[in-house]
Amino acid sequence: MNPLTQQWSTPRQTPPFIDIKTEHYLPAFQEAIAAAKAEMAQIADNPAAADFENTVVALDRAGDQLSSVADLFFNILECNGDDEMQAAAEQIQPLLVEYENEIYQNPTLFARVKAVYDQQQADHALQGADKILLDKTYDAFVSGGANLSETDKVRYRELTMELANRQLDFGQRALKATNAWFVHLEKGSPRLAGIPDSALTLAEQKAANKNLEGYVFDLSAPDVNTVLSYADDRTLREEVYMHSSKKAYGDEFDNCENIKEILKCREEIAHLIGYQHYADYALRNRMAKDLTHVYKLLDELKAAALPTAHREIEELKQFAKNQGFEGEFQRWDLSYYMEKLRQEKFNLDMEKLKVYFPLNQVIDGVFGLASTLYELRFVPSEEIQKYHPEVLVYEVYRADKFMAVLYLDFHPRSTKRSGAWMTEFRDQHVTANGQDVRPLVSLVMNFTPPTAEQPSLLTVNEVNTFLHEFGHALNGMLSEVKYSTLSGTHSPRDFVELPSQLNENWLTEPEFLKTFAKHYQTGELIPEKYVTQLKNLDQFMAGYLCVRQLSFGYLDMMWHTKPASEISDIRTLERAVFDTVEVLPVVPGTCMSPTFGHLFSGGYAAGYYGYKWAEMLEADAFALFKETGVMNKETAKRYLETILSKGGSVDAMEMFVNFRGREPKIDALLERDGLLAVGY
Repeated sequence: MNPLTQQWSTPRQTPPFIDIKTEHYLPAFQEAIAAAKAEMAQIADNPAAADFENTVVALDRAGDQLSSVADLFFNILECNGDDEMQAAAEQIQPLLVEYENEIYQNPTLFARVKAVYDQQQADHALQGADKILLDKTYDAFVSGGANLSETDKVRYRELTMELANRQLDFGQRALKATNAWFVHLEKGSPRLAGIPDSALTLAEQKAANKNLEGYVFDLSAPDVNTVLSYADDRTLREEVYMHSSKKAYGDEFDNCENIKEILKCREEIAHLIGYQHYADYALRNRMAKDLTHVYKLLDELKAAALPTAHREIEELKQFAKNQGFEGEFQRWDLSYYMEKLRQEKFNLDMEKLKVYFPLNQVIDGVFGLASTLYELRFVPSEEIQKYHPEVLVYEVYRADKFMAVLYLDFHPRSTKRSGAWMTEFRDQHVTANGQDVRPLVSLVMNFTPPTAEQPSLLTVNEVNTFLHEFGHALNGMLSEVKYSTLSGTHSPRDFVELPSQLNENWLTEPEFLKTFAKHYQTGELIPEKYVTQLKNLDQFMAGYLCVRQLSFGYLDMMWHTKPASEISDIRTLERAVFDTVEVLPVVPGTCMSPTFGHLFSGGYAAGYYGYKWAEMLEADAFALFKETGVMNKETAKRYLETILSKGGSVDAMEMFVNFRGREPKIDALLERDGLLAVGY
């Protein structure tokens, strides 16, 4: 009996992870695809005239079994992606691409969708979420090749298959490159000077796991950040920086060929559908709408931030010189002297702050904030099964209504990709018989793990990341939408980061910090001076940090507007973009694109600018919270009702205006980052 193809009698109909084995996935996909095809055929062959309910809504509700299996498999692949799972993915991915092409290029199905769409163009009978669902469904068919000639349909299928395989391989190579290197240091080594004891304890544990004496530092985010921020040994910082900055570039896991082929496939797909660039193709359903608006935002921020960034770097160089530094200031010096300058300017040692952020208390604080603002309750569950022993599981309620199951997965594993993300094992939606199906939401992160001597103590950046991802979780858990394809985080890519980035704002608010930020040993509340200094840090190196994000946005747009025939040397093209916003010396031999998963194996192709776009939105939105009180329940209720609960069922601009009372302005972002003095 394959557990993936059975009705689950588990609590909240959650996945029975204990029973699911890797060998179950392929046959489950085969069965689910067959069932989905039968459902699609029933819709296509319906003798009744096509209308919104029997065609568009029916399509939205079809394939539930396939969606369930796919959500489960790909989420587990990302966080428990061992060799067996990766091998399964190589078999499963082509089946899904073939199925999707078969559906979207089915002329009978498309004829029915087009008939409903054309009728809407004539009588405008549909409004709100119904109209958005119709537009989204019609666009999915058109962008899936429904209007192409038979010859072009064949080519489209070839391209999408190649693209899917290349993107999968890109992610696997990036993960393997991350796991391939570590530095082993013996006890008493002078190279360990400056590294905090908490990090040494963790490094000692990693060494023991490899049957080594001493300490091991690998390319996981906590290790890289620790070494670059605290190691007095400059050669160690350089070594770690170089290995972390040339992963999958020129080594056995090299991703450069994958990048070229991915970009070729995307460009040709865009051309087939009728767009000049893949960026035009991707932006068609975004809030920004087109390249003009994207570059307008990037260029305005660059004009404001780049002069500030240059001044910040010059100040940092002078500070380093005063500290006795000699030679050329390099990228592996940046975090180290930023930390020292931060300590001098604000009398704030970020490492010392970790004692106030033990993971269990941070969880309580983040949950408490959601409870205060949105009246949520989080009830630990021992009955709901986990996909890994480290995972924490909660049932989430609002008043007496069950809202969601929340899975929390905090620490690095060799089978987990780097970074942090929110995902769902099941979307919120309403069934044909009116049942509100609540979501299964998962947050996956790579935070500093506990040791035998102390609990997991988070850096301020890790607390910020938790708040960010929890903002996405709120968007998923509080969704109240009829259609699954419009629920939760199914909003435009440049709008979906609004809830996550807005949630970060509470990090430096005293009213929030005092609820949980206590010394993990003494229970002492975080001193008020630290809270004030944290608030003052909002503008510390803000110009540089802004320019860094802009460089990634410009790089993304270059890759997805430049003709694929002109893409040869990946590093040369990358450097040409970075040089336009550069504030630090170029490091030969490094290249970030081969591990830029957001662009080449994730969902942010021609969309990375969305982080800054959403930052403009959230800064403007949080200004309203500041005006009314950061814990103001009425403002929070308005935000919940106009944005959090709506998913993508309302136009993005309309949602923002409904909350803020007007269209967004950039002023709040520039003011918060201290960039208004540049002329804005």
